[in-house]
Amino acid sequence: MRVLIIEDDERLADVVARGLRQSGMAIDVALEGESGLEKALVNRYDVVLLDRDLPRLHGDEVCRRLARLPETPRILMLTASGTLDDRVEGLSLGADDYLAKPFALRELVARIRALARRSAVSTPPVLEAGDVRLEPGPHRATRGGRDLRLTRKEFAVLEVLLGASGNVVSAEELLERVWDEHTDRMTNVVAVTIMTLRRKLGAPPVVETVKGAGYRIETGAAP
Repeated sequence: MRVLIIEDDERLADVVARGLRQSGMAIDVALEGESGLEKALVNRYDVVLLDRDLPRLHGDEVCRRLARLPETPRILMLTASGTLDDRVEGLSLGADDYLAKPFALRELVARIRALARRSAVSTPPVLEAGDVRLEPGPHRATRGGRDLRLTRKEFAVLEVLLGASGNVVSAEELLERVWDEHTDRMTNVVAVTIMTLRRKLGAPPVVETVKGAGYRIETGAAP
Protein backbone atom coordinates (compact mmCIF):
# COMPACT_ATOMS: atom_id res chain seq x y z
CA MET A 1 0.00 0.00 0.00
CA ARG A 2 1.32 3.44 -0.92
CA VAL A 3 0.41 6.46 1.21
CA LEU A 4 1.11 10.17 0.78
CA ILE A 5 1.44 12.32 3.90
CA ILE A 6 0.82 16.05 3.35
CA GLU A 7 1.68 17.66 6.68
CA ASP A 8 3.57 20.88 7.40
CA ASP A 9 4.69 19.81 10.88
CA GLU A 10 7.94 18.11 9.85
CA ARG A 11 8.41 16.33 13.17
CA LEU A 12 4.89 14.91 13.13
CA ALA A 13 5.21 13.91 9.47
CA ASP A 14 8.44 12.06 10.23
CA VAL A 15 6.96 10.23 13.24
CA VAL A 16 3.88 9.17 11.28
CA ALA A 17 5.95 8.15 8.24
CA ARG A 18 8.22 5.94 10.36
CA GLY A 19 5.25 4.34 12.08
CA LEU A 20 3.45 3.60 8.82
CA ARG A 21 6.61 2.20 7.21
CA GLN A 22 6.92 -0.18 10.16
CA SER A 23 3.39 -1.34 9.28
CA GLY A 24 4.60 -2.25 5.79
CA MET A 25 3.39 0.78 3.86
CA ALA A 26 5.33 2.76 1.24
CA ILE A 27 5.33 6.39 2.32
CA ASP A 28 5.98 9.70 0.54
CA VAL A 29 5.92 13.01 2.40
CA ALA A 30 5.15 16.60 1.36
CA LEU A 31 5.46 19.50 3.79
CA GLU A 32 3.09 21.92 2.04
CA GLY A 33 0.00 21.85 -0.14
CA GLU A 34 1.43 22.61 -3.60
CA SER A 35 4.13 19.94 -3.54
CA GLY A 36 1.68 17.47 -2.03
CA LEU A 37 -0.79 18.03 -4.86
CA GLU A 38 2.01 17.68 -7.42
CA LYS A 39 3.02 14.31 -5.96
CA ALA A 40 -0.60 13.12 -6.00
CA LEU A 41 -0.93 14.08 -9.67
CA VAL A 42 2.10 12.07 -10.82
CA ASN A 43 2.00 9.07 -8.47
CA ARG A 44 -0.68 6.55 -7.64
CA TYR A 45 -1.60 6.53 -3.95
CA ASP A 46 -4.06 4.32 -2.12
CA VAL A 47 -4.58 6.85 0.67
CA VAL A 48 -3.62 10.50 1.20
CA LEU A 49 -3.21 11.80 4.76
CA LEU A 50 -4.03 15.47 4.41
CA ASP A 51 -3.46 18.12 7.06
CA ARG A 52 -6.12 20.77 6.73
CA ASP A 53 -4.12 23.86 7.71
CA LEU A 54 -1.32 23.83 5.11
CA PRO A 55 0.93 26.64 3.83
CA ARG A 56 1.04 27.78 0.17
CA LEU A 57 -2.07 25.80 -0.78
CA HIS A 58 -4.69 25.20 1.91
CA GLY A 59 -5.69 21.62 2.68
CA ASP A 60 -9.29 22.37 1.72
CA GLU A 61 -8.23 23.30 -1.81
CA VAL A 62 -5.94 20.29 -2.07
CA CYS A 63 -8.87 18.10 -1.04
CA ARG A 64 -11.18 19.67 -3.63
CA ARG A 65 -8.65 19.12 -6.43
CA LEU A 66 -7.90 15.54 -5.38
CA ALA A 67 -11.61 14.77 -5.30
CA ARG A 68 -11.89 15.82 -8.95
CA LEU A 69 -9.26 13.35 -10.17
CA PRO A 70 -10.51 10.47 -12.39
CA GLU A 71 -8.92 7.99 -9.97
CA THR A 72 -9.32 9.73 -6.64
CA PRO A 73 -7.22 8.33 -3.78
CA ARG A 74 -8.94 7.86 -0.46
CA ILE A 75 -8.45 11.01 1.61
CA LEU A 76 -8.02 11.00 5.39
CA MET A 77 -8.09 14.60 6.61
CA LEU A 78 -6.05 15.47 9.70
CA THR A 79 -6.72 18.56 11.79
CA ALA A 80 -6.12 20.07 15.20
CA SER A 81 -9.84 20.79 15.45
CA GLY A 82 -12.27 17.95 16.02
CA THR A 83 -15.58 19.81 16.30
CA LEU A 84 -18.64 18.43 14.56
CA ASP A 85 -18.81 21.40 12.17
CA ASP A 86 -15.19 20.89 11.14
CA ARG A 87 -15.73 17.17 10.53
CA VAL A 88 -18.83 17.81 8.45
CA GLU A 89 -17.08 20.51 6.42
CA GLY A 90 -14.05 18.31 5.81
CA LEU A 91 -16.18 15.42 4.58
CA SER A 92 -18.21 17.75 2.36
CA LEU A 93 -14.99 18.80 0.60
CA GLY A 94 -14.43 15.22 -0.58
CA ALA A 95 -12.54 13.64 2.31
CA ASP A 96 -13.41 10.03 3.10
CA ASP A 97 -12.53 10.19 6.77
CA TYR A 98 -11.54 12.76 9.39
CA LEU A 99 -9.14 12.36 12.32
CA ALA A 100 -8.44 14.98 14.97
CA LYS A 101 -4.97 15.53 16.43
CA PRO A 102 -3.52 14.16 18.60
CA PHE A 103 -4.25 10.61 17.49
CA ALA A 104 -2.93 7.13 18.26
CA LEU A 105 -0.81 5.54 15.56
CA ARG A 106 -2.70 2.25 15.90
CA GLU A 107 -5.97 4.00 15.14
CA LEU A 108 -4.43 5.79 12.17
CA VAL A 109 -3.14 2.49 10.72
CA ALA A 110 -6.56 0.89 11.20
CA ARG A 111 -8.33 3.78 9.48
CA ILE A 112 -5.88 3.74 6.55
CA ARG A 113 -6.43 0.02 6.02
CA ALA A 114 -10.20 0.47 6.29
CA LEU A 115 -10.09 3.22 3.64
CA ALA A 116 -7.96 1.07 1.34
CA ARG A 117 -10.57 -1.69 1.55
CA ARG A 118 -13.16 0.83 0.33
CA SER A 119 -11.22 1.53 -2.89
CA ALA A 120 -12.80 1.00 -6.33
CA VAL A 121 -11.55 -2.60 -6.31
CA SER A 122 -12.36 -3.64 -2.78
CA THR A 123 -9.73 -5.74 -1.01
CA PRO A 124 -11.02 -8.28 1.54
CA PRO A 125 -9.56 -8.25 5.08
CA VAL A 126 -8.06 -11.72 4.46
CA LEU A 127 -6.35 -12.70 1.20
CA GLU A 128 -5.93 -16.37 0.27
CA ALA A 129 -4.60 -18.53 -2.54
CA GLY A 130 -4.51 -22.26 -1.94
CA ASP A 131 -2.81 -22.73 1.43
CA VAL A 132 -1.33 -19.22 1.46
CA ARG A 133 -3.14 -16.82 3.77
CA LEU A 134 -2.39 -13.14 4.39
CA GLU A 135 -4.04 -10.92 7.01
CA PRO A 136 -3.07 -7.25 6.46
CA GLY A 137 -4.55 -6.04 9.77
CA PRO A 138 -2.41 -8.13 12.16
CA HIS A 139 0.35 -8.22 9.50
CA ARG A 140 0.44 -12.03 9.39
CA ALA A 141 1.17 -14.37 6.50
CA THR A 142 1.09 -18.16 6.62
CA ARG A 143 1.37 -21.14 4.31
CA GLY A 144 -0.24 -24.36 5.40
CA GLY A 145 -0.54 -22.87 8.88
CA ARG A 146 3.21 -22.12 9.00
CA ASP A 147 4.12 -18.54 9.85
CA LEU A 148 6.13 -16.86 7.09
CA ARG A 149 8.85 -14.58 8.40
CA LEU A 150 8.49 -11.93 5.70
CA THR A 151 10.15 -8.55 5.55
CA ARG A 152 7.85 -5.54 5.17
CA LYS A 153 8.52 -5.37 1.42
CA GLU A 154 8.00 -9.11 0.91
CA PHE A 155 4.72 -8.87 2.80
CA ALA A 156 3.61 -5.88 0.73
CA VAL A 157 4.50 -7.59 -2.58
CA LEU A 158 2.57 -10.70 -1.54
CA GLU A 159 -0.40 -8.51 -0.55
CA VAL A 160 -0.47 -6.82 -3.98
CA LEU A 161 -0.17 -10.14 -5.85
CA LEU A 162 -2.92 -11.80 -3.82
CA GLY A 163 -5.11 -8.71 -4.15
CA ALA A 164 -4.82 -8.91 -7.95
CA SER A 165 -7.06 -12.02 -7.91
CA GLY A 166 -4.98 -14.00 -10.39
CA ASN A 167 -4.25 -11.11 -12.75
CA VAL A 168 -0.71 -10.29 -13.82
CA VAL A 169 1.02 -7.47 -11.92
CA SER A 170 3.95 -5.85 -13.71
CA ALA A 171 7.26 -5.12 -12.02
CA GLU A 172 6.57 -1.42 -12.67
CA GLU A 173 3.27 -1.57 -10.78
CA LEU A 174 4.88 -3.40 -7.87
CA LEU A 175 7.59 -0.76 -7.75
CA GLU A 176 4.97 1.99 -7.77
CA ARG A 177 2.75 0.47 -5.09
CA VAL A 178 5.28 -1.02 -2.67
CA TRP A 179 8.29 1.32 -2.84
CA ASP A 180 8.40 5.08 -2.33
CA GLU A 181 9.46 7.85 -4.70
CA HIS A 182 13.11 7.70 -3.66
CA THR A 183 13.61 4.19 -5.06
CA ASP A 184 15.78 3.98 -8.17
CA ARG A 185 13.45 3.00 -11.03
CA MET A 186 16.33 1.14 -12.73
CA THR A 187 16.98 -1.08 -9.71
CA ASN A 188 16.35 -4.85 -9.65
CA VAL A 189 14.81 -4.62 -6.17
CA VAL A 190 11.48 -6.12 -7.38
CA ALA A 191 13.16 -9.21 -8.87
CA VAL A 192 15.28 -9.69 -5.74
CA THR A 193 12.25 -9.36 -3.46
CA ILE A 194 10.27 -11.84 -5.58
CA MET A 195 13.19 -14.29 -5.36
CA THR A 196 13.40 -14.11 -1.55
CA LEU A 197 9.60 -14.26 -1.25
CA ARG A 198 9.51 -17.45 -3.36
CA ARG A 199 12.17 -19.04 -1.19
CA LYS A 200 10.23 -18.29 2.00
CA LEU A 201 6.94 -19.52 0.51
CA GLY A 202 8.59 -22.85 -0.34
CA ALA A 203 7.36 -25.64 -2.63
CA PRO A 204 5.32 -26.06 -4.68
CA PRO A 205 5.93 -22.63 -6.26
CA VAL A 206 3.20 -20.04 -5.73
CA VAL A 207 4.40 -16.94 -7.59
CA GLU A 208 4.44 -17.40 -11.36
CA THR A 209 6.57 -15.29 -13.70
CA VAL A 210 4.74 -14.29 -16.88
CA LYS A 211 7.52 -13.57 -19.36
CA GLY A 212 7.52 -9.98 -20.55
CA ALA A 213 4.50 -9.09 -18.41
CA GLY A 214 5.13 -9.55 -14.69
CA TYR A 215 4.03 -11.86 -11.90
CA ARG A 216 0.86 -13.48 -10.70
CA ILE A 217 -0.60 -15.86 -8.15
CA GLU A 218 -3.44 -18.13 -9.19
CA THR A 219 -5.85 -17.43 -6.35
CA GLY A 220 -8.03 -20.42 -7.15
CA ALA A 221 -5.14 -22.84 -7.26
CA ALA A 222 -5.18 -25.85 -5.00
CA PRO A 223 -2.39 -26.22 -2.44
